Amino acid sequence: MKTFKILLAFVVAFGLIIGMGACQKQQQEPQPAAQEQAADEQAVPVRTLVVATDATWPPMEMVDQDKNIVGFDIDFLNAVAQEAGFNVEFKNTAWDGIFGGLDLGNYDAVISSVTITDERKKTYDFSLPYINAGQVLTIPVGVEGVTTLADMKGKAVGAQIGTTGAMEVKKIEGVEAKNYDEIGLAFEDMAAGRIQGVVCDTPVAADYALQRAEYKEKFKIVGEPFTEESYGIVVKKGNQELLDLINKGIQAVQAKGIDKELEDKWLR
Repeated sequence: MKTFKILLAFVVAFGLIIGMGACQKQQQEPQPAAQEQAADEQAVPVRTLVVATDATWPPMEMVDQDKNIVGFDIDFLNAVAQEAGFNVEFKNTAWDGIFGGLDLGNYDAVISSVTITDERKKTYDFSLPYINAGQVLTIPVGVEGVTTLADMKGKAVGAQIGTTGAMEVKKIEGVEAKNYDEIGLAFEDMAAGRIQGVVCDTPVAADYALQRAEYKEKFKIVGEPFTEESYGIVVKKGNQELLDLINKGIQAVQAKGIDKELEDKWLR
């Protein structure tokens, strides 16, 4: 009987030791559900910026056949968002009310081929410049040896009247300046052989020379923009936190050369 009692006590003691060890292990190792809950508590929600764009300015921003907003600006800001860690929701907005909507807080920012000017900077804050949309020269595809406007001496070059492009053409001695009420008329004349070049904003040149079915096999853009007309993303005056976030993404995109890849896709 004594031996039985001793054996029983030993079994009970051994069971207590195992139970205490299991309890301690359970306390040290969180259950999967507890681990998932802890991870959820630490996760930070990704910020979504609502951004207005007037999608009527190809190839910078436009609506495709599937009703999606596409273009250089759209791809660029999506790349900026990925690098800076936020999402973007684009809102197609008419140009005449786009800045008023920003003032009212209908969206967080505007990206819509907006040229950075001293006058606009009095009212709004701009991101870092993300593209030079200055004047470029477009010529027929068969013409060789032309890289600058100065190479067009002895030839007729068209531009829209009253624009920076028209002013630049007039600066070059020996080039015959032809002015048009609408830039499309200049491209029509070049297609007909009545002029030998057209000067206009980079996005406009890209639209006619690269995007339009009737012209994309006929024209080419040569050289680089020869005026500085930089585009920027617009935010409310004083919204430094948002501006810093956007600029962080722009710097990363430019450092990786993503902006140049997008220029090749949409503007070259």
